[in-house]
Amino acid sequence: MYEYELYRSTSAELIRRADAERELGRARLVRRAARRSGRGDPEGKVVEGDRTRFAPAA
Repeated sequence: MYEYELYRSTSAELIRRADAERELGRARLVRRAARRSGRGDPEGKVVEGDRTRFAPAA
């Protein structure tokens, strides 16, 4: 009976891990979709961190 209980415990742990990885994948897709939804918008979000990207005008 011990082997069967060990098998069930291991199987349950693997199922939990697979579910967690699936949830992470879904969360990544949702975040990626949210980032891409603003593309193509002429009045899109302005990134404040790129102020030093270009040289100052002379």
